[in-house]
Amino acid sequence: MSDALATVTGVEIRLPRGPVLLPETTARIRAREVTALMGASGSGKTTLLRALVGHLPAGATLTGTLDVLGRTPHLLPPDALRRLRRSAVAYVGQDPGSALNPRMTARRLVAELATDPGEENVLSLLAECRLPLDTGIADRRPTALSGGQQRRVALARALARTPRILLLDEPTAGLDSQVRDEIAHLLRHLAVTRNLAVVLATHDPRLVELCADHTVRLTPRTVAAPDTGIARIPSRRLAPAGEGIAAAALDAHFGSRHRRSSALSRVTFSAAPGTATAIVGPSGSGKTTLLRVLAGLHPAHTGLLTLDGHALAPRVQRRTRRQQRRIQLVPQNPLAALNPRHSVGHQLTRPLSLHTDLPEHALPDRVAELLDQVGLPVGHAERYPAELSGGQRQRVSIARALATGPDVVLCDEVTSALDADTATGVMDLLTRLCAARGMTLVVVSHEHHLVARYTDTVHLLDAGRITRSGPTGQVLRG
Repeated sequence: MSDALATVTGVEIRLPRGPVLLPETTARIRAREVTALMGASGSGKTTLLRALVGHLPAGATLTGTLDVLGRTPHLLPPDALRRLRRSAVAYVGQDPGSALNPRMTARRLVAELATDPGEENVLSLLAECRLPLDTGIADRRPTALSGGQQRRVALARALARTPRILLLDEPTAGLDSQVRDEIAHLLRHLAVTRNLAVVLATHDPRLVELCADHTVRLTPRTVAAPDTGIARIPSRRLAPAGEGIAAAALDAHFGSRHRRSSALSRVTFSAAPGTATAIVGPSGSGKTTLLRVLAGLHPAHTGLLTLDGHALAPRVQRRTRRQQRRIQLVPQNPLAALNPRHSVGHQLTRPLSLHTDLPEHALPDRVAELLDQVGLPVGHAERYPAELSGGQRQRVSIARALATGPDVVLCDEVTSALDADTATGVMDLLTRLCAARGMTLVVVSHEHHLVARYTDTVHLLDAGRITRSGPTGQVLRG
């Protein structure tokens, strides 16, 4: 048996007079082994990972015993805690893109933390994390990377420090099945060859099956099945009006005029009212870029965008207030989309105030209804994003998009950070809204079982080009 590098003995973390963030948990974390943390969204997986690097939510208390390389992280003085994080314990969060400097290239981001910042070592780390160097990816900035590519750059940065313990939060979220399997084998390889202890929080049973030596299951003291509020949505199907959202002859790129990198090429896309449309393809194929173009957040493109047959300006700032209300994006990275200084209730109230005619006294009830629809208790209105799990933040992001009563909802991997039951509940809610309100749903996902179950049409995207489109059943079978 390998020596334990960290032990968690009867640890519970909670907020004063508030909820339990981590139920009482015990675990032994050993070198050369992969330990998986599993449990429903909100069960405390991320809280435990962050506790191992000495980061507790403001005001939270920890009971029990937590030992990491002979130290208790949250009790260390600042200098000692920085040394622990810099040289011994590496953490890659659920939203790694938010931690990458947008002005630095991938190679500089890795070199910045590397014990050996030489070019050969940096490129070797990027290649080890399954990034295709022949595409020039080492010289791209984070904004020119897909969510899955950002995740792998963050992993390369973590490995560059040659840590003894590697902590990963949902390391395969947003990755296609082939890359997911490659990352699983990579983590097993790293644990053995680098004498490394790997701890990962995940909802992905396939990842656990492929690489985990041990599984720690976290179960909250009380687990309530998420109430998606579907029963309160009228079941009457509305006759779809208009032509939906469409793009024709769309080209998109990253970089300047002198150094461009193509992201989309001659893409033609449409999604009709009252339907659910999926965009699937390998990580880095341009799926997120296409959604951002439709939302007006990636104006570096040519081609024609329309909503119900009327032209859409490339930049969201130049669209009318009504067009802005009608098209809502739920991004893959909710942490970057939610303001850490404002409560959940405040962030749901703002779009209601901007885009609806609700009187002020009715806003709290509407906020409570939105939270209930995405399976969150009304008490979460008082919480801040840092006090939520990744899955809970994603549901807040969905609730904010629904607050405006949109006609088009663009969802980028919105179920990747959710457990299976909650993911099903959220997709039930979104597709029921399509039927009940004639809403257009566009979903980017690597989860083909959800695509097959919940969407009408699918577009296959590869290397920035639509390679096939049609009814979901036919395309996925083909």
